[in-house]
Amino acid sequence: INLDFLFLIIFISLVDKNYGEFTAEDCWALGMNKASLLCSTCDQLRKHDLDVMREHCINCCNKDENEPAIKRYPKASLEVCTCKFGAYPQIQAFVKSDKPSKFPNLTIRYVRGLDPIIKLFDENNNVQEVLAIERWDTDAVEEFLKTHLQSP
Repeated sequence: INLDFLFLIIFISLVDKNYGEFTAEDCWALGMNKASLLCSTCDQLRKHDLDVMREHCINCCNKDENEPAIKRYPKASLEVCTCKFGAYPQIQAFVKSDKPSKFPNLTIRYVRGLDPIIKLFDENNNVQEVLAIERWDTDAVEEFLKTHLQSP
């Protein structure tokens, strides 16, 4: 059996079954942001001779918007304690900038002692997902909201 062929068979079986298999922490350790990584980006790795990273990328990515895998929510809340801004300057920069105004269905809540999180709500204001965002930069927060928040 040709080793390349065997590798290809194993790789295809992993790709078919394991979209989003890794946890957010696993992906972060690999230098990938699971919340905002689209699978179409993984395909671009070939162009730059980075096939070796593609399998990990596939296990961290979200299917692109033309595929129904990305759930969009009508409302979100970014919650953080202002006392934590010193520890999370990127979150402070996002909150204090004009970026939140781009998302009318995003609310900013200041909760004493809380590390930064994003809560995603359904149309009945029930919490559907809660994400820890303490390691995110301003661009990651903005890209996540563009991807997962419905237009009002």
